[in-house]
Amino acid sequence: MAINILMPALSPTMTEGKLAKWHVKVGDTIKSGQVMCEIETDKATMEVEAVDEGRVGQIVVPEGTEGVKVNAVIAILLEEGEKAVPAGAPAAPAAAPAAAPAPVAAKSAAPEPVAPAALVAAAAPSGARVFASPLAKRIAADKGLDLSRIKGSGPGGRIVKADVEQAKPGAAPAAAPAPKAAPAFTPQPILAAPGDTRIPHTAIRKVIARRMLESKQQVPHFYLTVELEIDALLAARQAINAVTEKKGAKVSVNDMVIKACAKALRDHPECNASWAEDEMIQYGAVDISVAVATDRGLITPIVRNADMKGLAQIAVEMKDLAARAKIGKLKLEEFQGGGFTISNLGMFGVKDFAAIINPPQAMILAVGAGEERVVVRKGQMVVRNMMSCTLAVDHRVVDGAMGAQYLQTLRAYVEQPAAMLA
Repeated sequence: MAINILMPALSPTMTEGKLAKWHVKVGDTIKSGQVMCEIETDKATMEVEAVDEGRVGQIVVPEGTEGVKVNAVIAILLEEGEKAVPAGAPAAPAAAPAAAPAPVAAKSAAPEPVAPAALVAAAAPSGARVFASPLAKRIAADKGLDLSRIKGSGPGGRIVKADVEQAKPGAAPAAAPAPKAAPAFTPQPILAAPGDTRIPHTAIRKVIARRMLESKQQVPHFYLTVELEIDALLAARQAINAVTEKKGAKVSVNDMVIKACAKALRDHPECNASWAEDEMIQYGAVDISVAVATDRGLITPIVRNADMKGLAQIAVEMKDLAARAKIGKLKLEEFQGGGFTISNLGMFGVKDFAAIINPPQAMILAVGAGEERVVVRKGQMVVRNMMSCTLAVDHRVVDGAMGAQYLQTLRAYVEQPAAMLA
């Protein structure tokens, strides 16, 4: 009996994905555990292995197809003895018509004039014109009376002061018309010019955009910046690499920052937490996410239990995780989760910056470049290697004093690296 191969759900948030590449073709014999295809999800590109054995009878979804729904049939396997795909098997979906390019707004186009009626409500009520003295109008306005319901005793039926003063409270103004709903926000058209290139968003880029927007809108950020002296850290790194490089592990400054952050989180478990609607989640493990730039967007692979690992082990893991992140080969558990993120732009010469929190985490550390600066020590100007670090904090989880105490502990580990190795 033919076996339907379905589009798998490779992450909890995945509802559809792109079938990026097939590693098999019609007629191939497949064994359990063999890589069949690559699926691009909202997080990464992942390999899908065969569960059943058989011969590929039909490729239902060609590679490069986007928007393939979870549990849709993507291929059909034939069991031993079957010669062809049975009648009634799913057919390859018709290619969706290419979307028509969005019209490009002319750069010289001026906005259409807005009718005055759309901007100002009509001042006069419906019906005949009401004649009243200025004083009567002012008194009526103060009392909230409707002049159209008051009979005037002045010349020609004009409403005067006495008429308004004697008016009964029942002469209230008619209910004002309900205000019109504000028009929905419409972004200004992007003015494209000859030579401009339209680049479709990847699934990962869309998720990054959505999550970062939600973070800035919904998470109350505040920022704490410290200047860390890293001369002792650099000296310790040199001494450590003299030993570890012989074993194939080269420790970077970033590896040491990962270790220091993890140790500080172990010392301050109240900071290793996330905000939930009805409770605070305080994590038992110290898992550090590290931002890695890829061609498709930012990925944050995780060093699990970083506080309990040696620097050489962290260095080996980070080298492997970063390499596989750049080619989209991370496993689901290697980039989902984590309680704290490090974003390091120091290697690009960035002195300092503020990062956006990656929900549901409560903190992210932005690490700037280490550089020689003139500082004052015991009244004397000296040159030291300094590094700026800015901690972005979710104020719902961590208060200012808690964040400052965390940074004090982090400073102690960075400036006295022997402490993190104890």
